[in-house]
Amino acid sequence: MVGMSRRITRRQFLQHAALSSAVLAIPAIVPSSVFSLAQRSAPSDRITLGFIGLGGMGMAHLNSFLGNGQVQVLAVCDVYAPHRDRAKKAVDNRYGNQDCAAYTDFRHLLDRKDIDAVVISTPDHWHALNSILACEAGKDVYCEKPLTLFVDEGKALVRAVRRYNRVFQVGSQQRSDYYFWLACMLVRNGKIGKVHTVRVNLPPSPDMDPQPDVEPPPDLDWNLYLGPAPWVPFNYARFLWNFRWFWDYSGGTMTDWGHHHFDIAQWGLGMDLSGPVSVEGKGVPPIKGLCETFVTFEVHYEYANGVRMIATTPERGVRFEGTEGYVHVWRGGIDTSPKELQQITWGGNDVMLERSLSHHQNWLDCIRTRKKPICDVEIGHRSVTVAHIGNIAMRLGRKLRWDPVKEQFVGDPEANRWLSRPYRAPWYLR
Repeated sequence: MVGMSRRITRRQFLQHAALSSAVLAIPAIVPSSVFSLAQRSAPSDRITLGFIGLGGMGMAHLNSFLGNGQVQVLAVCDVYAPHRDRAKKAVDNRYGNQDCAAYTDFRHLLDRKDIDAVVISTPDHWHALNSILACEAGKDVYCEKPLTLFVDEGKALVRAVRRYNRVFQVGSQQRSDYYFWLACMLVRNGKIGKVHTVRVNLPPSPDMDPQPDVEPPPDLDWNLYLGPAPWVPFNYARFLWNFRWFWDYSGGTMTDWGHHHFDIAQWGLGMDLSGPVSVEGKGVPPIKGLCETFVTFEVHYEYANGVRMIATTPERGVRFEGTEGYVHVWRGGIDTSPKELQQITWGGNDVMLERSLSHHQNWLDCIRTRKKPICDVEIGHRSVTVAHIGNIAMRLGRKLRWDPVKEQFVGDPEANRWLSRPYRAPWYLR
């Protein structure tokens, strides 16, 4: 496959992970069925889907698409049998048959010519390779955030999407949320004056007690789960939800929630295909256990136009501050100064940003029209790049200059080496 704070028992761990995944998934996705129950497509006209990675977010996506009459789910794939089996059961129950194929190795799913598109919700270190091979196989892609593990993966992924002319939606679903759209509309149309500061507020990462290495569960392909990441013995602290707190698989809260909020920050600033020109910051690493990513941090960015962006823990949301007011937006709400901005009526001379009512439906519509979706691959790549260079600056412990055109650090060979990393054989970056 090219894919993939106290001592707790295995059962407690799995229960906690499943609950955490479900809770975080609830506000993240507007069911596609809301927009499509009255738009049932004939079987021959339905978009056929395969799902790769069926943990918390993968199941949330699957359940949403199963309510959409414009699609037909044909196959599911996961290296962990309990996830794979529950996904197959959900599909078979929905369609009233036993026809859903279930795979351990996602390459078998991609080999199927009857699948039009795939939804990828694997751990972060698999996203780029899963997606590139899907593009090579002629599939359109919906891929969860954070889009990549390191910057050069994003560049390679953008090339693949363009080379194979695929429709690629990044799971930055806040772009399809009214409050985030309104916030960016207010900023882009100068309703708070000239923006000088953006504050990106992120939750902290955890610091867990040590746990021993053990044998992997018999129903898990641990080697395939690791994939391109270095081989290590199995440990429940590295598995399921907690992969986010290890450099080999992710970038901590900086990339996990950061991808969402940096995406909104850059949308509001009109920097979708650009980025900052300098970055510096400090992070507090874990003091115990196996977790590696920064627990808390403060990172400062500067853009070429003088706008400063500050990413800090522990709050959530994005706050744009201008010469005439502010906009603070988060999942489920928005605050503005002056207050009347929340009741604004747009005029013919205002800049109108694309409006999507459903992130899933936007992707499906674009599969049919072959237009770029609201969060195209290059937008997603640029958003997570902001998170990646922030982590690099903290790990190196010094200020770095960034060239958003060349997508590399300026005059700093050491920092540029952090833009890529080797894969474990036989995996390689295409």
